[in-house]
Amino acid sequence: MIIPLRKMLVALFSLLLSCGTMLAADTPKTRILLIGKNPDHPYGSHMYMHTCEILARCLERTPGVETVVSNGWPKDPKLLEGVKAIVVYTSPAAELLLEGPHRAQVDALMKKGVGLVTIHWASSVNKNNLDTLGPTWLRYMGATWVSNVGLSGGKSPLKQLLPEHPICRGWKEYTIEDEYYLDPVIKQAKPLLQVRERKGKEVVVGWVHERADGGRAFGTTLGHPYSNFQIEAFRRMLVNAILWSAHLEVPRDGAPVDIGAKALALPPKP
Repeated sequence: MIIPLRKMLVALFSLLLSCGTMLAADTPKTRILLIGKNPDHPYGSHMYMHTCEILARCLERTPGVETVVSNGWPKDPKLLEGVKAIVVYTSPAAELLLEGPHRAQVDALMKKGVGLVTIHWASSVNKNNLDTLGPTWLRYMGATWVSNVGLSGGKSPLKQLLPEHPICRGWKEYTIEDEYYLDPVIKQAKPLLQVRERKGKEVVVGWVHERADGGRAFGTTLGHPYSNFQIEAFRRMLVNAILWSAHLEVPRDGAPVDIGAKALALPPKP
């Protein structure tokens, strides 16, 4: 029996499509853990859990990414399985990650090269813990802000100090208004973002660090008002950073972060 060429091509295409679907289903997803906490600031600022949920939705617009959002360090160790990056938006993350029974879990993940991203207050260590937690924290992050040593604010251009870095893809310098943490301690990290605070002082507000264990870290002290997370360029910067920390390719035009105005709205005031 002679099978017409057209039928053969259709059958071959169907087979290839089926195989591709099976392979895609079998490909493990890149898991990213986002950690927030209960509110500790006035409504509209430090919206930890809501912001983590928003960033999770943005991240899942990138194919192959799955997210887990946790209030504090996960109690179920299964949630840590396969995690490629950890995002922390809380009060000082040095204390959150390095004080308590889960410190060994954190260290094991860092030694495996898991990425670490910290946002705003989480990019810090309390001054009274700088000597005890500082060395390990700086090994993870390459830089830190010491809480609460110097605060400022105002409107400023958000300057890219390393414009060719993947985190800077898909967005350009724009004017931002935020709370600025002064005099960050920069060790092995490379400064990435800079602003000029209201008195004219230039302040590094973002950095990148590639650790000796192969892990990547990004810290930014920006992120006080929730309104900044509603800015597309700000979300793209953060999502780019999270993808980069997880060793994922950042698209040339930056990560997709459009989830709609309704999703980005503030939740009802408690």
